Amino acid sequence: MSALRVGVLAYPGCFASEVFGVPDLLTMATHVAGPDRAGYEVSVVSPRRRVAASGGAALAVSPMREVDVLVVPGFELVPGLDVDAKLAALTPEIAAIRSHAAAGNVVVSICVGAFLLAEAGLLNQRRATTAWLLADELARRCPETEVRPERLVVTDKGVTTTAAFSAMYDFALELIRQHSGAEVARTTARVALVDDARSSQTPYVDVRLLPQPGNEFSRRVMRRLDQNLAARYDLAALADTFRVSTRTLLRRFADETGQSPLEYLQSSRVRRARHLLETTDRTVASISTAVGYMDSGTFAALFAKHTGRRPRDYRATFRRGTN
Repeated sequence: MSALRVGVLAYPGCFASEVFGVPDLLTMATHVAGPDRAGYEVSVVSPRRRVAASGGAALAVSPMREVDVLVVPGFELVPGLDVDAKLAALTPEIAAIRSHAAAGNVVVSICVGAFLLAEAGLLNQRRATTAWLLADELARRCPETEVRPERLVVTDKGVTTTAAFSAMYDFALELIRQHSGAEVARTTARVALVDDARSSQTPYVDVRLLPQPGNEFSRRVMRRLDQNLAARYDLAALADTFRVSTRTLLRRFADETGQSPLEYLQSSRVRRARHLLETTDRTVASISTAVGYMDSGTFAALFAKHTGRRPRDYRATFRRGTN
């Protein structure tokens, strides 16, 4: 087996850590595999002669060349950034991505690098993922793409997309598994102290950082539900509080938020439970009661549905000090 040719596409404003993260892990895998195994021929490429990454760091780049795998890092997506203007300034890179894919080679995006792939037309009629914080924006811009915000890595017909930042390691480990074998991938993960058993980005989602949907009516309903997390859900009583019929409450809330009051309440209860699991020593049963579930089994099932982990597993991963 010959060395796998991997090119990382550098462009103005890209994250330098996402340019070098995958090559560094592949270098480790080469050492782990030993001299008798085919390794990786990695290059940082660009259609430009000079590239400054996010923060102004100058990157040494090579001209575009044929590679087996082209990796497209993400960029700094700050509030207020005109994404259309950003992408318009990357016309040479988008053309290079399109050309590479047209040659039948693999294309991989890291984090919001998916937006460049979308601009190149590679996500049409494909499944994809990106950083959970920006998954809705990708779905809005790409109505023909099935965006899977819970996934860490999605591969569909030669195009791979990943979740935010550290998901580049999940992709790199899978690449190492395919090219160098499972044992090399496992050992590389241990050497690098990288989790090689992750399957979802759902446990990392913080809904407080997501754009908040809704108008004044739904926000008032949300506040009422948030203030009474432990109370039994009573749709009729909730509607009576706001002096509307249950049908009107459900319709107006759904029109403004895209979900039902019960769905919002469940997600809010899970959010509170996550905080208690991370910051307190309270038992799972106690936390279950505190967020409105007398049956801890029902609570655990709901929690796993929302986060991808059972409460005790979540606490073991995300427990924080209380001082």
